[in-house]
Amino acid sequence: FLFLVTNFNFILSNIIEEVRMEEIYKKYSKQLYRYLYSLSGNHELSEELMQETFYSAIKNINSFRGECSMYSWLCKIAKNKLKNHLIKNKKIKTIQFDDIISNQLIDANLEDDILSSNDIHNEIQKLDNITREVVLLRINGDLPFKKIGEILNKSEVWARTTFYRAKLKLKERLKNEKRM
Repeated sequence: FLFLVTNFNFILSNIIEEVRMEEIYKKYSKQLYRYLYSLSGNHELSEELMQETFYSAIKNINSFRGECSMYSWLCKIAKNKLKNHLIKNKKIKTIQFDDIISNQLIDANLEDDILSSNDIHNEIQKLDNITREVVLLRINGDLPFKKIGEILNKSEVWARTTFYRAKLKLKERLKNEKRM
């Protein structure tokens, strides 16, 4: 009888864990995909890495200590998956930009001058790595500053300040470029 109870408890805990992971997937999959896409600029790669991230999370769920949010933990796994992929394939990440960047980075008086996404892309690529990552997480990942800070092991204020400074720097560079 003890064997049956133990076996039943084991099966029940596995079912509960499976339901929990399904809920986590439903809650975070779209955000995680956007995060990966903001870093890679590649839809297929983002989808593949998202699946690998959830697989790793399921395998290692017991290592989640709750020191950060579940989403931040998943982003850290995803970022490592992407880094490993880039190292393995010796690829440099390329990001495709669309009009959303213009809307978020450029104020009304600059929008009157038609800025190409390529100009903006080039200027963002010139930013230092950490600043570029903040900008991309904010714009492509559509993440709040608090989440960006958690992902990068910094504060919300740091993320907000870094983005603001990057925005000013980009506005100035784009103004100067249009004058030339």
